[in-house]
Amino acid sequence: MLDWNPQPPYTAEQLLQVIRILRDPENGCPWDREQTHRSIEKNVIEEAYELANALQNEDTPNIVEELGDLLMQVLFHLEIAADNGEFASEDVYTALCRKLIDRHPHVF
Repeated sequence: MLDWNPQPPYTAEQLLQVIRILRDPENGCPWDREQTHRSIEKNVIEEAYELANALQNEDTPNIVEELGDLLMQVLFHLEIAADNGEFASEDVYTALCRKLIDRHPHVF
């Protein structure tokens, strides 16, 4: 059993730690370790639909849960990419910042 004991409320960095622990090659979860971009691609779509449904129903507790599920999918893909040497999370953050800045010249 892992000696990891942070207490809620959890931070974004602790969430990343959880995902990295789950994907750890030696001590992680076998299912999480074997996942690829392709094996979990349907999960992104499913979680997006579930979030949209929660938003349509104005179901705040479910919105919180589904935002978390969708965020987990994004972070999972970032970890898979990092593990495979494809790209780093900073590459995604940079691409998104550039896009937002470029699309908002009236602000930036």
